[in-house]
Amino acid sequence: MEQLSTLFVGTFTTLLAMINPLEALPIFLKLMEGKSDREHRQVARRSCCYAAVLMLFFLVFGTVLLKVFEVPLSMVRIVGGIVLLRIGFSLFLPSGSSELIPSGDDANRADRNVAFVPLAMPIMFGPGPIATIVGMSSLVKHPLTNFGAMAAIIGAILATMFVTGLILSFARKILGRIGPQGVDAATRIVGFFVSAMGMGLIFHGLIEVLHQYGAIAKP
Repeated sequence: MEQLSTLFVGTFTTLLAMINPLEALPIFLKLMEGKSDREHRQVARRSCCYAAVLMLFFLVFGTVLLKVFEVPLSMVRIVGGIVLLRIGFSLFLPSGSSELIPSGDDANRADRNVAFVPLAMPIMFGPGPIATIVGMSSLVKHPLTNFGAMAAIIGAILATMFVTGLILSFARKILGRIGPQGVDAATRIVGFFVSAMGMGLIFHGLIEVLHQYGAIAKP
């Protein structure tokens, strides 16, 4: 039970750090410029539902593909850790998230399904969350039969999207209280912890590789 709790908390905190809904607030408000609070909440819920479905789909079929192509879990941890490490470092730099905002006038922007693109993908479902899901599922020895562990990861995904939806629903109030500088400070703090999580995955992956090839003795 303790292992499942650790898996849930680790997946939840890492996913929330990768999505970083605070950093998405200015983008969300720009996309929803001129819309009512009710429309804000509708788009926030819809985008989080889309992202959750994409993550669950990737969790199931991504694990199946790893089994089919016989990709070692240790390699998955190392690659996932490298991706998280790179993204974590990039969070220390000025954000380029504004590039994700679609161009065009308000009429054209209103016709786009902004709940799916760019909110659900790539802001919520991008390289970081994909690496997180693959990395966390790689910690489960038999993911296709270990239903408890998979349920913990699924629960963490749903909890993450619920919290993200709440933050986006109250984007105006939150941004009004903490301001752009608060968002920037939170983003840089998150970057530090994401980098640490990435290094942890790389370390565990390297240790497993050394065990597999007999470079060091198994405990």
